[in-house]
Amino acid sequence: MAYETIKYEVDDQILTITLNRPDKLNAFNGTMQQELIDAFDAADRNDNVRAIVVTGAGRGFCAGADLSSGANTFDRDARRGPVKRLASGAVDYSDPMVRDGGGQVTLRIFKCLKPVIAAVNGPAVGIGVTMQLAMDIRIASEAARFGFVFSQRGIVPEAASSWFLPRIVGISQALEWCYSGRVFPAQEALAGRLVSKVVPPDELLPTARALAKEFAAKTAPVSVALIRQMMWRMLGADDPMEAHKVDSRGIYARGRSEDVKEGVVSFLEKRPAQFKNKVSTDMPDYFPWWTEREYK
Repeated sequence: MAYETIKYEVDDQILTITLNRPDKLNAFNGTMQQELIDAFDAADRNDNVRAIVVTGAGRGFCAGADLSSGANTFDRDARRGPVKRLASGAVDYSDPMVRDGGGQVTLRIFKCLKPVIAAVNGPAVGIGVTMQLAMDIRIASEAARFGFVFSQRGIVPEAASSWFLPRIVGISQALEWCYSGRVFPAQEALAGRLVSKVVPPDELLPTARALAKEFAAKTAPVSVALIRQMMWRMLGADDPMEAHKVDSRGIYARGRSEDVKEGVVSFLEKRPAQFKNKVSTDMPDYFPWWTEREYK
């Protein structure tokens, strides 16, 4: 697929999305926002994609927002024209033009039906790190650097990171990194549980791809899609009964599926399973079990 700011490459059922503005350390702009959303849309539609690896071209993962607009970089009115106003003259914050572009990307990744692995090859600051938070697993090169630099730019964390980051690393670590806005090395990211592994640069993509292959090799695609959404969405549940409801629906619906019959019989026959159900056509009738939230 042809894109301007990213590469989209499928090989051996693994989609690699490469942020591809190496001359600008893959700085994030409006085009990259739209192309990333489109790439995840395409991945969900493609049953040949079983897992996704996201990395950066050149020596950086993503240097954050493209600051080439200077002082107006984050001024929506200056860059896009005035947003809607209420009769009182106050900003109408329900105007879609107010929406944070990075948040639209992370919300799309959050809804993805395939496992997502970040292979962080170099500096990842601002949106370069917050976009990773909706990914399932982050593996860092020894050359990676991370920074939640918003306080040093006079802005606030974006990309729904105030929801994601404390759930991943805990509230104290999240606040320490966001209060200071400092850039920190991969080993600190590992100690703070932001990443699960740090590897030499030449081992980064092979490590990520090996993990992606493990996710795809012996598993049922529909089960993996359901597991991803079950785990992420239960992070916000107010009682374990909510998990029990969804688990029960899943066990009932999947228990009657051809995939489960194949999974059991192949185990008994000591042979590899051949799962036939597809994410594009065979998600169970209770899916989705949540009501989509609207921006308003």
